[in-house]
Amino acid sequence: MMELLRAILALPPGASTVAREIDLLHFFVISVTMLMSAYVFATAAWFCVRWYRRSERQLTERFVASRLHETVTITGVLGLFVLWWVVGYRQYVRLSTPPPDADVVYVDAKQWMWKFSYGGGAGDANDVLTVPAGRPIELVMTSRDVIHSFYVPAFRVKSDVIPGRYVTTWFEASAPGVYPIYCAEYCGVSHSLMRGEVVVLSQPDYATWLAGRRSVAVRADCGRGPGSCAGGDMVELGRAVAVRRACVACHTLDGQRHIGPSWRGLFGAERPLADGRRVIADEAYLTRSMMEPTADVVAGYAQVMPTYQGTLTAAETGALVELIRSLRGPPPAPGITLPRLQVTLADGGTNP
Repeated sequence: MMELLRAILALPPGASTVAREIDLLHFFVISVTMLMSAYVFATAAWFCVRWYRRSERQLTERFVASRLHETVTITGVLGLFVLWWVVGYRQYVRLSTPPPDADVVYVDAKQWMWKFSYGGGAGDANDVLTVPAGRPIELVMTSRDVIHSFYVPAFRVKSDVIPGRYVTTWFEASAPGVYPIYCAEYCGVSHSLMRGEVVVLSQPDYATWLAGRRSVAVRADCGRGPGSCAGGDMVELGRAVAVRRACVACHTLDGQRHIGPSWRGLFGAERPLADGRRVIADEAYLTRSMMEPTADVVAGYAQVMPTYQGTLTAAETGALVELIRSLRGPPPAPGITLPRLQVTLADGGTNP
């Protein structure tokens, strides 16, 4: 039955850990709605034949449904919709919450291509996303121009990619293969040509591919000029970006308080904001803070950070997030003590 419905709907076989449960809900909703539609159509056809008006004086008989009939009908239909909502909501929460051990890939969408930056130091790739089978993959996505939509039919994964915002989704491919990527949101004249591929490799093949990509990244980074070699490691590249973009002028890496919050112990921590809210410093929060620094100002700090929207590339943003992620451990031994600066806060106080 599943294969028949999949063929009717032109859906490829599922190739992710969530594909089957999404298909079950999809086919359940479609089957019930088609059966109900057929019942309504058959009932309307029967009424047309049974109570066809045979003279101008003929009146339709008056029907009064029993309270039991109305209660069963209303409760049954409402119950079906509530059931679909509960199952769909649970699936939505699962797809919106990546596993803590997921490998991170940064996705940059623009007319009309997909660019992938790997958190493991594998460099960048255009239109081809290479991942291992049996490993959760978290995608941190943004758009450079208009709204796009990242859609992999075989994985049953679809997420809008919005300019100026970072959205996350995840998947875990169940078998090696090559699966197409489509843009499911009309984005311009070449929208239909905005395609890509997910290449899923076995664990040994992926390890070989990753080692080769890292060696290429080393040569590429070292060829940018003196002192630019990042060693093919996203964390080391993040350190280089932090210096080049002057992030370390306001943020420390060792837990010392400065103009801006220290990056040591920041990732995954709960942050109190100036407006009373509390947020978790995950990938979305960190990237949003780089692009919209006034949106979530940490309590006790001044609104002095400029926006990096249009300045940081997707690879640089990903490298900075990987650097902050790597600083989750305890602070190292005290080193150079930063000078004590005072910045006037918005409420008139000072930030020592």
